[in-house]
Amino acid sequence: MKTSSKGLAGLIDLPVITDPRGDLTFVEGCNHVPFDIARVYFLYNVPVDAERGGHAHRELRQVIFALSGSFRVSVDNGQTREEYWLRDPRKGILVERMIWREMDAFSQGAVCMVLASHPYDEGDYIRDHSTFLKEVSGS
Repeated sequence: MKTSSKGLAGLIDLPVITDPRGDLTFVEGCNHVPFDIARVYFLYNVPVDAERGGHAHRELRQVIFALSGSFRVSVDNGQTREEYWLRDPRKGILVERMIWREMDAFSQGAVCMVLASHPYDEGDYIRDHSTFLKEVSGS
């Protein structure tokens, strides 16, 4: 698994196989991402002025990719905030548990793919930033 850490989020660099017919990139759970993949979902047809995310997860881990187009991912651990631009379909952002995430500045036609470590569970979400700050600080 090729990952690097630029700060709050780990950077995932997927393999690419190139030939005259085009590029092929693949992802395997526990090989290219540090967890078994329990769920995959896509965001598309996102208006360019829309914001997505705006939550944290207590247990879920995710890797976020821009399959087409570009968008910004902002992450926050309760003390530090960082921004990442995704625009290369083979490079993703690993967002660990208890990290607040927001996505915006979607280009026209952007497609976001998210690989998740757990099935959907509404109880795992923290949707209020002040609640997140309290939980992440332990108070």
